[in-house]
Amino acid sequence: MCETCGCGKPGEFKVHDPDKSNNHEHLHDHDFEHTHNHEHEHWHDHNHPHDHEHSLNHDLDTSQKRVIDLNIDVLAENNNLAKLNRRFFEGRKVLCLNLVSSPGSGKTTILEKTIIAMKDALRIFVIEGDQQTLLDARRIEKAGAPAIQINTGTGCHLDARMVESALGKMDIEANSILFIENVGNLVCPAMFDLGEHKRVVVISVTEGDDKPMKYPYMFQSSHLCIINKSDLLPWVDFDTEETIRYAHTLNPTLEFITLSAKTGEGMDLWFKWLKKQGEIIISPIKV
Repeated sequence: MCETCGCGKPGEFKVHDPDKSNNHEHLHDHDFEHTHNHEHEHWHDHNHPHDHEHSLNHDLDTSQKRVIDLNIDVLAENNNLAKLNRRFFEGRKVLCLNLVSSPGSGKTTILEKTIIAMKDALRIFVIEGDQQTLLDARRIEKAGAPAIQINTGTGCHLDARMVESALGKMDIEANSILFIENVGNLVCPAMFDLGEHKRVVVISVTEGDDKPMKYPYMFQSSHLCIINKSDLLPWVDFDTEETIRYAHTLNPTLEFITLSAKTGEGMDLWFKWLKKQGEIIISPIKV
């Protein structure tokens, strides 16, 4: 179980190549070690035989008490692996973007439209994160990009080791873009660096305009916020300006793009943003 968020089981995640998988085939290497350290060595000195039957009523020297931040301990290994992932991307000139959102915001549809529009300009690869099924990976491959599916089981986020494992199953080309579509969740994915260059949070007008207030860390840690389903603005109670205003109190540098993946309105702004990021990491991109 993840000590940080309380989700998942040791080694539960599975990595699938949709071209080689069916719903019953298990491709995960069981010798693969999961990110989280389940030995909990920081709880006590293992050189000292720990008698669980001894009385806990003995006197404690309160002056020797230490407060241990478990989040730091748990995330340290993840962050080290994320740095290695980032070096891999930079060495190959691969622009890596981590797409995060709550379920149903439209991440996969945005990716489909992006692949169709840009696949002739450069190579695109996708890592899909969901608790179960290969549905989204197959949608991505149908749109025209190679995809690897990570199923997290009861886990609510991807971590750097999962991404590292997926990369081992991808023949990712230099001078390309890698999109990582994270598990639909605005809480735990905010805490885990995957090695990406930029984090893109997607919200939709149907979810309400209070997302930055409810999930501040996600907006603090993101670089771009896409407000999707703008075609529904006339029929929903969503204040775009208020959402942007509050998000900027959390993260003044957060960029915003309002679009509709369904109708295509505003998608050109998204493509221009991608082109700008790609020119920093890869080379000029013609879209």
